[in-house]
Amino acid sequence: APLAGTFVGDGASIMLQAWPEADESKIDEQATRDIEWLKGVIIAARNIRAEMNIAPGKPLDVLLTKGKPEDAERLESNRHFLAKLAKLESATWLANPDDAPLCATQLVGDMEVLVPMADLIDKDAELNRLAKEIDKQDKLIGGIEKKLGNEGFIAKAPEAVVEKERGKLAELQAAKQLLEEQRTKISAL
Repeated sequence: APLAGTFVGDGASIMLQAWPEADESKIDEQATRDIEWLKGVIIAARNIRAEMNIAPGKPLDVLLTKGKPEDAERLESNRHFLAKLAKLESATWLANPDDAPLCATQLVGDMEVLVPMADLIDKDAELNRLAKEIDKQDKLIGGIEKKLGNEGFIAKAPEAVVEKERGKLAELQAAKQLLEEQRTKISAL
């Protein structure tokens, strides 16, 4: 057996080799754009799942619209990858966006990724869940509004504390608005 610290073969160690240099001529810009597009669609589908509380393993039917001609071509050449990586039942290019049913939507550049909502969720259960979330937001908003409406608090609290409370209020109001938008979408199903 060779002694520790000795080299086997030609004696070249990776520690003594030159750092690899990239060959700029082998960079494929088109492949990079295609992969970024693929990632964008997958992320959009996952975001819709999260927003609409759809189980990660439930296959989705996805519509793509309002994109460029190359987006339709990318759909055809990446259909297999999308089906696997985004757990899609189907992916369809929709030439006329007005033909889309009520959908949850995400943007990938100019293109819209749409997931039709009918039959995907338990409408009554989701409306009940959203009602509870909105009620929770209302209570939190009410507490902060009461605090900010108290002249004693405003007069005595440092400005940074008051501004922090105003920031919390704005965040809660924005969150409530998103929940109400979801409720409106689901009510229309």
